[in-house]
Amino acid sequence: MSLLALDAVRVAYGARIALDGVSLAVEEGERVVILGPSGCGKTTILRVLAGLAAPDQGRVLIGGQLASVDGRLLIEPERRGLGMVFQDLALWPHLSVTGNLELGLRARGLPRAKRKRRIREMLDLVELADFATAHPAELSGGQQQRVALARALVLQPRALLMDEPLSSLDPELNRRLRGEILALQKRLGFTLVYVTHDHGEAAALATRTIRMEHGRIIGQNAPAAG
Repeated sequence: MSLLALDAVRVAYGARIALDGVSLAVEEGERVVILGPSGCGKTTILRVLAGLAAPDQGRVLIGGQLASVDGRLLIEPERRGLGMVFQDLALWPHLSVTGNLELGLRARGLPRAKRKRRIREMLDLVELADFATAHPAELSGGQQQRVALARALVLQPRALLMDEPLSSLDPELNRRLRGEILALQKRLGFTLVYVTHDHGEAAALATRTIRMEHGRIIGQNAPAAG
């Protein structure tokens, strides 16, 4: 049983077809990178998996459970157990680093002591413990990326969905954060679905690469050995 699955999913925005009968299965522990040009449907796959959009046709399954089908959401986004890092990060500017991480934990009803402990552990992991009281505007671009990553991972998701999170960073910081994402995935064991148009990111991160054009999967492969 796959952790995440799309079955013949079609999504249209007016006359534009974003996904044209896409089927895809992601297994537990995989690092799947979806690669393709802007507008090919990559982000729509993440939105459909996360429950931020329902497929016009087709099915979405999470852990074998039917989550969406033919325009209907059967499992709401907050009940899917998925974390998401958006391209623009979507950090709350009025909240501190701790506040950004705490919001989702509060919504889940976690007791205060457990919230504090989990946030402290996560900030240690992403090397931001010294910035717990800072606000996003006070952080560098790389630090903001780490906050967005920590905010998603503090909820202990079954899978992490990432939508071109490093595209705005300079090449050196991009390479460094790729390494940090890999190290966190190996340490925490989460499944990763990562969207990019950058072949270098795909080669560095993927255990399997899915190539897309015009709303369709046109090929897939595992990286070459070595």
